[in-house]
Amino acid sequence: MKALSEFPLEARRRIRGVFTDIDDTMTTDGKLTARAYAACEHLHDAGFMVVPITGRPAGWCDHIARMWPVDGVVGENGAFYFRYETAKRTLTKRFLLPDRERVANRRRLDALRDEILTRVPGTAVASDQLYREADLAIDYCEDVPELKREAVGRIVAIMTAAGATAKVSSIHVNGWFGAYDKLSMTRIMMAECFNTDIDSARESFVFIGDSPNDAPMFGFFPNAVGTANVRRFEDELDAAPTYITKRDAGAGFAELAEALIEARR
Repeated sequence: MKALSEFPLEARRRIRGVFTDIDDTMTTDGKLTARAYAACEHLHDAGFMVVPITGRPAGWCDHIARMWPVDGVVGENGAFYFRYETAKRTLTKRFLLPDRERVANRRRLDALRDEILTRVPGTAVASDQLYREADLAIDYCEDVPELKREAVGRIVAIMTAAGATAKVSSIHVNGWFGAYDKLSMTRIMMAECFNTDIDSARESFVFIGDSPNDAPMFGFFPNAVGTANVRRFEDELDAAPTYITKRDAGAGFAELAEALIEARR
């Protein structure tokens, strides 16, 4: 990973949008700081498209799409996108899987939840599970004492053995049934909402993240950035970002925002 200062000026000038993880990328110690939120607003006001790509639940994403200075949000690791159009006062909710399939999957996830809680001591269902539509989030360090990496690996193994996709974020292990991830829904959202083929326009966008569930985005975008705390997972990343910020979490997100806005000046 190269220092963010090595991100060439001409390449930064070509960027027209920022996809960003939320937890430990925009947030710091579980809080959205004024600096990070202001950086998001400054990017938006400068004309950049801004889209959070997160593992957080549908209930949170409804709020984010409506009230943050963003152009949409991809949630639950790619289960859906939400987009609020202020002029039309319309919130679009686009799920990949139909309602009937999500209901059936919920029964399977409930059984998986019970198995994990029984077999992996110290785990808990994530506090935001009530607001989720398509996945199961198991807390390993947000509201419980941090589990060892071996225990996190057991959670992943149980999910995988049940036929679920399992991804580790900086706070949760997320599991779901369905062939999707953050990148696949980002691709759908950009085509349907912005008439943009990101496969041909990938050099015009930046993704910034911090953990293993961001690997599909790190591997796809040539100008992907990791906040400094991504080093915590360096040995667990299937794909690493090209650049890394000096600062952790929200301060690192602000660092990227400043570098992109400065390039436009």
